[in-house]
Amino acid sequence: MRIAEILRNKGTTVTTVAPHTTVRALLSVLTERNIGAVVVSPDAETIAGIVSERDVVRRLDAEGAPLLDRPVADIMTVQVRTCGPDDDVSSLRDVMTEHRVRHMPVVQDNRLIGIVSIGDVVKSEITELATEREQLVDYLQGRY
Repeated sequence: MRIAEILRNKGTTVTTVAPHTTVRALLSVLTERNIGAVVVSPDAETIAGIVSERDVVRRLDAEGAPLLDRPVADIMTVQVRTCGPDDDVSSLRDVMTEHRVRHMPVVQDNRLIGIVSIGDVVKSEITELATEREQLVDYLQGRY
């Protein structure tokens, strides 16, 4: 299965915030959208970084309340791992697991076209395994 299939099922909407957005505003976006991370982008097409709830919690523990009024550019991850729509889901799962990445932007022609989470990857693999199981059962029961 390819990443493009996940995007076909979940959609290509990507929540982004500008680098100057405050951490407080970021938390509102995460809460409103019920998501765990956003891509930091000046134009909703290029990637300046990515920031997650976990990034905020770790920095908040160390820095306290003043962090809330700082820009997300101060806490975002700038070396963002990305994938393409033609990438294999199994390979992406391995990369996400190895590098402890929970959200990966999908890029095509240097343009942000989607985002996948580890949950999306696991869900797609469970669906694929269930389909394979059904086909094997049908084959063994002579339905083919």
